Amino acid sequence: MTLVMRLKKKFYFLAANYFRFFANISLRRWKPRVIAITGSVGKTTMLNLVESTLKTKAHYSFNANSAFGVAFDIVDMDGVRGSKWRWLNLIIGVPFKSLFYTHREKFYIVEIDGERPHEAEFLAKWLKPEVTIWVSLGLSHAVQFEKQVEAGIFPNLEKAITHEFATLPENTQKLILIDKDVALMNRAIDKIVAKGKTKAEVIKCSKSELLNYAVYPNKTEFVMDFTSQPKLGEFTITFKNPMQRDLAIQLSMLAKLCEYLHIQMPNDFSDMREAPGRNTFLKGINNLKIIDSSYNAHLISMESILKMYRSMRTQHKWLVIGDMVEQGSIERHEHEKLAEAIIATNPEQVVLIGRRTREYTYPILQKQGIKTSVFDDPKKALEFIQQNAVNGETILFKGSQYLEWIIEKLLLNPADTERLPRREKAAEKRREKRGLN
Repeated sequence: MTLVMRLKKKFYFLAANYFRFFANISLRRWKPRVIAITGSVGKTTMLNLVESTLKTKAHYSFNANSAFGVAFDIVDMDGVRGSKWRWLNLIIGVPFKSLFYTHREKFYIVEIDGERPHEAEFLAKWLKPEVTIWVSLGLSHAVQFEKQVEAGIFPNLEKAITHEFATLPENTQKLILIDKDVALMNRAIDKIVAKGKTKAEVIKCSKSELLNYAVYPNKTEFVMDFTSQPKLGEFTITFKNPMQRDLAIQLSMLAKLCEYLHIQMPNDFSDMREAPGRNTFLKGINNLKIIDSSYNAHLISMESILKMYRSMRTQHKWLVIGDMVEQGSIERHEHEKLAEAIIATNPEQVVLIGRRTREYTYPILQKQGIKTSVFDDPKKALEFIQQNAVNGETILFKGSQYLEWIIEKLLLNPADTERLPRREKAAEKRREKRGLN
């Protein structure tokens, strides 16, 4: 770790406290009903589901889920994207805007990340949400928690990450929604309740409410059993993009939230905001059907999206998979598990990109006879796809290694570039350094 990185890490929360102090002035004037959304994956999708439901009644923390980002969002300022001189503007601007700027919406729907130790805790103790929706639990950003395990604070990474997310329910006032099928999540909540650390009601939601699921490259239909909520009963919900079967747990949580807020749950989410790189359907050259799920890359999201792809009603299924990063000491294990998930999908063709998938995933696929091509250079991978995917294939993209650049070159409509992730200037500069223009 470089000296600059060590200094950033050391002073992260000191600087975050500075911005929180001033943002809190604005927050106290606003006094919104705070609904916090947290978890390893699925936070932004849940945020978008809530936006499609509450619409203009709430303000939403889009692109702001960190200790800094939330503080900036409360005073209606963007974080640092590109120029480091932006920090000077924020150091002066946040105190100034805190004196007069106030959001007016009734609700604040805030996405909270657990990317580093104590970040979720920092936000939980500050915001003290009325409702917390804990959507998932997995080993995302695992490398950030390794020092806690090495120091003996926690016996393993799973418990370190669980503890971090659990600080939100500890500080929740009225309602906690969790997935009853995630054992570590349930044990953490049961322990919090037993120790009297929260008086909030806990509702354990279940994917078992899903009655039927049909997914295509360009649409999805869920039929849910909400008979425990008389106003809903057997409930059909539609989306314009392919959505994972696992979304059923978030739909269950949304139904419980709507019941708590005494509002009607919608059944048509065709107007739901697209989160770039999360299951976006795009038309490609040569009649390709592209599914862009390139935004994040760790095992829990990989397994979920591959399970969806296995169920998808389409022919000629290709997979383009990039490395999973920030996995630290579990890197080999996670990439070997990834191979198992790919095999279960039974794709027509797999394209792997990156050192980790080459070293850990490819040998297992090769042994199982899965047709696989491996590349270290995204440009070479693009050439292979352009030369071989010419018969209207459906191609799912998932992982790191600049997959968004490959997708951009395959689009039928260049205007769809705006629907891809990593459009900010910093990301453009990173691609340029790799010669990806």
